[in-house]
Amino acid sequence: MKRRTFMAGVAGALAATTVLGTMPSPALADTLETIKERKKLLVAIDLGSPPFGMSDASMQPTGSDVETAKLLAADLGYPLEIVPVTSPNRVPFLLTNKADIVMASFSVNEERKKVIDFSDAYGVIQIVIAAPKSTEIKSIADVVGKRLGTTRGSTNDKVATTEAQGAEMVRYDDDATLITALVSGQVPIMASSPQVMAAVNQRRSDDPLEVKLVLKTNPYAVGVRKGDDALRTTLNEWIAKNLANGKLNEIYQKYNGVALPAEMPKT
Repeated sequence: MKRRTFMAGVAGALAATTVLGTMPSPALADTLETIKERKKLLVAIDLGSPPFGMSDASMQPTGSDVETAKLLAADLGYPLEIVPVTSPNRVPFLLTNKADIVMASFSVNEERKKVIDFSDAYGVIQIVIAAPKSTEIKSIADVVGKRLGTTRGSTNDKVATTEAQGAEMVRYDDDATLITALVSGQVPIMASSPQVMAAVNQRRSDDPLEVKLVLKTNPYAVGVRKGDDALRTTLNEWIAKNLANGKLNEIYQKYNGVALPAEMPKT
């Protein structure tokens, strides 16, 4: 997503909340107190982003972010309400108070940090270029002129657009649609995560994708509104505790197939 598009979306969200009177000023933001009074935790999760968020055979939410949010809600002592989001509307939903927090494989970057805050990292995600074995890609120059699928508004989109200049970016609204496009051959190469690649390969085992290039390794964290310092402190304490006792690693490994780094990157 281009910077002007991202910031326009944020500006629109801020304008809407100003008119509606629902956007607290940073100095007054106290979502933790709101959660306590409401007795319910509203968490924005992208359910079209396997293995972080998806629906199981019974059409129930599942995935590593879903299970992590359930653990957080249980530890806080409140019921969980999932607020479905997509990559482009994660920040606007947070800024317009549709959710208390965002847990949606939310990569931390400087652009987002200008408008929201993040907890400490509770997971990591790589941005990779992946293609079938028969497609030779040894450097970023090899994707120039090729169609490259990614998820609109994601960090994958931003990094790939910057790093793979000259490629034809084909953007899909969520990971699920991107996966379908890769499985059906609508787009031959992806700029996304190894987790998305794994989901693709489950459905195209005859011609699986493989990682050609690693563009970046990003921490992902819980998104909170600016000024929500009490909530952020509570989240950081919870993350530190559940990294130390292994519960977050257990969830991550269950859905991603690999363990978390021994030392988590800073946000």
